[in-house]
Amino acid sequence: MRMTFRAVALAALVPITAGAVAVQAETVTDFTLDNGLQVVVIEDHRAPVAVQMLWYRTGAADEAPGQSGIAHFFEHLMFKATDDLAAGEFSQIVAAQGGEDNAFTSWDYTAYFQRVAADRLDLMMQIEADRMRDLILTDDVVATERNVILEERNQRTDSDPGSLFSEQLRAAQYLNHPYAIPIIGWRHEIEGLDRAEAEAFYRTYYAPNNAVLVVAGDVTPDAVRDMAEKHYGPIAPTPGLAPRQRPQEPPQLAERRLTMQDARVTEPFLLRSYLAPQRRSGDQKEAAALVYLAELLGGSGTTSLLARKLQFEDPKVVHAYAYYSGDALDSGVFGLGLMPLPGVTADAAEAAMDAVIADFLATGPEERAFARIKTQLRASEVYALDNAEGLARRYGEALTTGLTVQDVQDWPQVLQEVTPEDVMAVARKVLDRRQSVTGWLLPEEEVQ
Repeated sequence: MRMTFRAVALAALVPITAGAVAVQAETVTDFTLDNGLQVVVIEDHRAPVAVQMLWYRTGAADEAPGQSGIAHFFEHLMFKATDDLAAGEFSQIVAAQGGEDNAFTSWDYTAYFQRVAADRLDLMMQIEADRMRDLILTDDVVATERNVILEERNQRTDSDPGSLFSEQLRAAQYLNHPYAIPIIGWRHEIEGLDRAEAEAFYRTYYAPNNAVLVVAGDVTPDAVRDMAEKHYGPIAPTPGLAPRQRPQEPPQLAERRLTMQDARVTEPFLLRSYLAPQRRSGDQKEAAALVYLAELLGGSGTTSLLARKLQFEDPKVVHAYAYYSGDALDSGVFGLGLMPLPGVTADAAEAAMDAVIADFLATGPEERAFARIKTQLRASEVYALDNAEGLARRYGEALTTGLTVQDVQDWPQVLQEVTPEDVMAVARKVLDRRQSVTGWLLPEEEVQ
């Protein structure tokens, strides 16, 4: 049964400036085909453009042991030949229609999208449905693309000490969960990927009952349903597809630290990460409070607490920041980072950061800063409604990480209901050094 939802946040026409601004909530329709494909339609009739995004509930954290990188590998292979299309023809067709296409992989999902004129949507569904089950792989195709992936790792990871450092830090963060595995994969395991493993991965995960189709733009739910049933409806689901069950993290009992030195590094850099609650279906309060915490501590290079204290009032760092990443199936991450000023030791910079955090935990957020961030978040949610592709990504990411359409609709209001007390509760819960990983990336000659 089709269910139509109206965005609950912002629909109350709340003001974002001194004058009230009326906000038109997006209209979202959600239904599921008989073969298990979930379809979400986001209507936006301001321009004759449509975005199709097909999200698979499989990513780097779903790979079999010893096959790291296969989810990202398959993102590449999906642009090869099918029984109807030659290798590379998919993107050529999109470009010939004046459109654009691409794909991306995360730990929890792999997504493919096209942005075209709305009257080309039927063609986009036709070719996207074709490669869902009818990809043709050969040993030569797999070997060639495997070399492409290895070269990508050379360029983006192995030749960049910052990327290698982040990879090592993440591996230290997770002792048991596959979020420790880099999306691109470990080199020695990429080298061993073969056609049999690729085909087994494809047959299992690339199926309608493991996918979410999001269509946004100048479309109607009935038209999208007709096209989806025509092109995706006949595709058989994977029988007996098991729920996503992953190893979970044990409690962290002691702080973890690592130091990495590299001759290519010119300035030292600190990263610290803490495991944090993710956005949970029906209960997004902690995640919303963590958004505020990240903004308060280090969301701005001029007005955040770390910036004011460490860059201006008592200069110790070139820059400092904080972030929260909570759009994940199993756990979120809260992080801090800084680069010391020349002449300031790593120990002194880290101690100064810890002092700012300790003072915040003792005194809480400033009222004006909290109110400013609440207004900024309200405004950002208003502006988000103006981007059909961004909305499609918002829904697809949510639905592949355990959330629902209603959770996405509720999120702006949940953000507005956060209080300073909520922020302090998550700060005390998350900002515990015993549950952190602190890493320093240093020039080769510098010693911690």
